[in-house]
Amino acid sequence: MAVRPIKLSFEGALGAQLSARLDLPTGPVRAYALFAHCFTCSKDLTAARKIAQSLTMQGIGVLRFDFTGLGGSGGDFASTNFTSNLDDLKRAADFLRHEFAAPRLLIGHSLGGAAVLAVADSVPEATAVATIGAPADVEHVTHNFAGYLEDIERDGQAEVSLSGRPFVIKKHFIDDLRAHDIGKSVGKLHKALLVLHAPMDQTVGIENAARIFDAAKHPKSFVSLDSADHLLRDPDDATYAAEVISAWARRYITDEEPANEEVPDGAVVVRETGLGKFQAMVLAGHHRMLADEPEGVGGFDSGPSPYDFLAAALGSCTVMTMRMYADQKQIPVDGIRVEVRHDKIHATDCMECGAEFEQKGGKIDRFERIITLHGDFTEEVREKLIAIANKCPVHRTLEAKSLIVTRDERDR
Repeated sequence: MAVRPIKLSFEGALGAQLSARLDLPTGPVRAYALFAHCFTCSKDLTAARKIAQSLTMQGIGVLRFDFTGLGGSGGDFASTNFTSNLDDLKRAADFLRHEFAAPRLLIGHSLGGAAVLAVADSVPEATAVATIGAPADVEHVTHNFAGYLEDIERDGQAEVSLSGRPFVIKKHFIDDLRAHDIGKSVGKLHKALLVLHAPMDQTVGIENAARIFDAAKHPKSFVSLDSADHLLRDPDDATYAAEVISAWARRYITDEEPANEEVPDGAVVVRETGLGKFQAMVLAGHHRMLADEPEGVGGFDSGPSPYDFLAAALGSCTVMTMRMYADQKQIPVDGIRVEVRHDKIHATDCMECGAEFEQKGGKIDRFERIITLHGDFTEEVREKLIAIANKCPVHRTLEAKSLIVTRDERDR
């Protein structure tokens, strides 16, 4: 089981070392996915990170890499073309197949979407393909530097500016684009397809999604990304796309629930995700959750904080304990709501604290529990229900002295 996301590299189609990152779930890996980024982008774009994060929550490992000459990968971008990109993608699939397991899910963003459609037939183990803002015709990418096409045809190459960065585009790149027929690849896909596209996409028009969808055979699905821009710069748009892909993919790429051999019964495993300063993944049984800190202290606010989890444990235990008592005594309680607040206060300022707290001095942890009960019962019954809250096991654990034993993994 990985302690954190793994930084990897493998040889690309043109001989350069390609920079890759493998995001792994905390527990057993149910399947692997391969992500292809957009034209001149990198594996670390917001959309790629969010999608990887969401899929790992479902137990899916995600390999994302930089194509030759881009991001952290070696090689010369000017020497690449769409065919070499496809070969890089096949090398990535081979790398996964040999080192871990073949990808069951292929995901591509923009030109990367066209790439995964083109190579899908070469990855027989893949059962599902998802595209985001993909062009139906790879020559569409020339719209990004349309003003330079005459120069490229005449001089054999030109330096163009893409997203504020200079890139050399050679004539062989243009010629190679014209040799690929994405529609033909889609027609013989024979894999589940999810097409995500924003109707207002100014880079790759929505008509491209329609052409891809029409060319595909069932099972196929289309999801609108509404007002999102082409690169999904808004984290909310990236998160939405990620959650849709992970929910959709579950039907097609995870055949059975794996045994939790790496997570012993009764254990909770937590590891950092490698995203941000604090974000961590929590695995409890087959449940996966994120823990984080608020943005104000440097986190992403992508999940509850550790103290939020602690308050949640107290609140949920209280609700369960009171419900068990109510059902046992046949008390008609229609609903139970518990609000838990946590503060650190000076012991001398604590009105409810006993002498043992005052003697400690300094600050103590104070949990305030506000209970709301719904139902038709007497005041005496209400008082009994409130008193039962104090018998909640987590309540008793927090008020008692606990022993925490720390062991190095090597001591096991």
